[in-house]
Amino acid sequence: MTGHVPLILASASPRRVELLAQIGVTPDQILPAQIDEIPLKNERPIDMARRLAEAKAEEIFNNHPDACVIGADTVVCVGRRIMGKATDEAQARGFLELLSGRSHKVIGGLAVIAPSGRVVKAVTTKVEFKRLSREEIDGYIASDEWRDKAGAYAIQGRAGAFVKSIHGSYANVVGLAVHDVAGALKGLGVHPPGLI
Repeated sequence: MTGHVPLILASASPRRVELLAQIGVTPDQILPAQIDEIPLKNERPIDMARRLAEAKAEEIFNNHPDACVIGADTVVCVGRRIMGKATDEAQARGFLELLSGRSHKVIGGLAVIAPSGRVVKAVTTKVEFKRLSREEIDGYIASDEWRDKAGAYAIQGRAGAFVKSIHGSYANVVGLAVHDVAGALKGLGVHPPGLI
């Protein structure tokens, strides 16, 4: 593909913008997609992550067919139980109590759609939490850091102290598996300035 292909991030997440910046990529535009993020009946977490990432990228690409659009979604789950963004303190507390002392998966759906084609995939990272005390959960809830975070925690913030081990991409848990983004862009022949 020749010439500059505008790069659009279909997400308002400042964390995703920061992660792209780490690999030298700056989107030309940030256009958050407006899609329903409710799981389908009996939908597996991995399928949900892929579906939502692709739906977000597709919604923006349909209006910008000459651009390359990156769509992403993060699904946190224990087994097949999906933990979205907690709606209130009680739900956030319930999520943290469920994550305490066990491992869970963070599945990052990734979709990169360009005029030359599309890449849709899911990246899974396994995260193990230490056993959390009531005081630790109370303190974390009081910090408000859980708001607007899948699974009610931010690994790059105070909840990093809860993580006993991680297997897989750390960036994926933060919000975007940048290794996979770089590979998808190169595979589609899209070379944003700054990407090595």
